[in-house]
Formats: sequence, structure tokens, C-alpha cells
Amino acid sequence: MKKIILSLMIATVSMMTFAQKKTSTSATVAFDATTPIDDLAKAENKTGIAAIDPVKNTVQFEAAIKNFAFSNPKIQEHFNQKSWLNSDEFPKATFSGVITNPSAVNFNKDGTYTVTVEGDLTIKDKTQKVTTPATIVVAGKTLKTNASFNIKLADFGVEGQPITAGKVSAEPKISVSAELN
Repeated sequence: MKKIILSLMIATVSMMTFAQKKTSTSATVAFDATTPIDDLAKAENKTGIAAIDPVKNTVQFEAAIKNFAFSNPKIQEHFNQKSWLNSDEFPKATFSGVITNPSAVNFNKDGTYTVTVEGDLTIKDKTQKVTTPATIVVAGKTLKTNASFNIKLADFGVEGQPITAGKVSAEPKISVSAELN
């Protein structure tokens, strides 16, 4: 009887340990605003912070604007200046949301799961609702996540000549991926 109780306690503690929030400080957030006219408007930030709470079914990420790296330093300079993302005044982009179909993922069983994530994306102190499919891969105590969605730059107060000239997409694709432990 003591062995059964001990085994149940160990199993419960193991499940509770896994159910705690999973985090990453090296999430990748990609920004792709390329157009047929110009393919240089794409950047990557590999220093994003991400978190998933399997108990509350919450999803969060944060990316420092200045950490987006473009292949062309001039584009990176424009991206950060006041007329665009204004990274001095608004240093980060954030997302806070929930998994709307939590029964679609079993955080205690290895596998690949497709979920829907819905939440608030904030850029330049302007917040918009985002709903997107996402993939969660459970492998032991590690989660790997991927999601992609498009935003409208105008919704976040980003407008200008490069967009109207067709050099930068008015609706860039944002991709987020992370390995969380």
C-alpha cells in the first residue's frame, strides 16, 4: 500500500512539474514585408521572450524592436526611426493571448498539435486582436511552437512613402517560433 501511495505521489509531482509555465528567452520573431518590387524588407529577431502556461492555456511573447536584424543596415535604421516603429519611444512589441481550443493539445503526451491562439498584439502602444492557428510540438518536457499571421501596418500607426510606393508590404507576415522549457 505504501508503494502505491508513493508511486501516485511521484506521478502527481511529475505532472505538476510539467504543468508549470514553459518559457524561452530565445524565441524567433520574423518580420516579412517583402514585395515584388523589393525583397529587402525582411528581418529576424532571435531574442524574443515567450511563455506558455499549460494550466491557464495562456500564450505570451515579447520582442525588442531594436533587435530586429535586416540584411541592409539602412532599412534597419528606417525601421527603428520615429516615422516607423519608433523604437526609442516604443521599445517592444508584445502579444498576450489564450489557446481557444485547449482540448486540442495534450501537454502530457508527446505529439504535434494544431491549436488556435487569440489575443492582443501591441505595437507602438496600439493594440489589435489577432487570431491565428499555431502548432505546438510536445517532446518530453519541451514545447516547440510556431505561428504565422499578417498584420496591417496602418493599424499600428505605420504608414509612409515606402508602403505607397510598393517597396514595403502594407500587410507584412509575422512568424513566431520558440522552444520552451
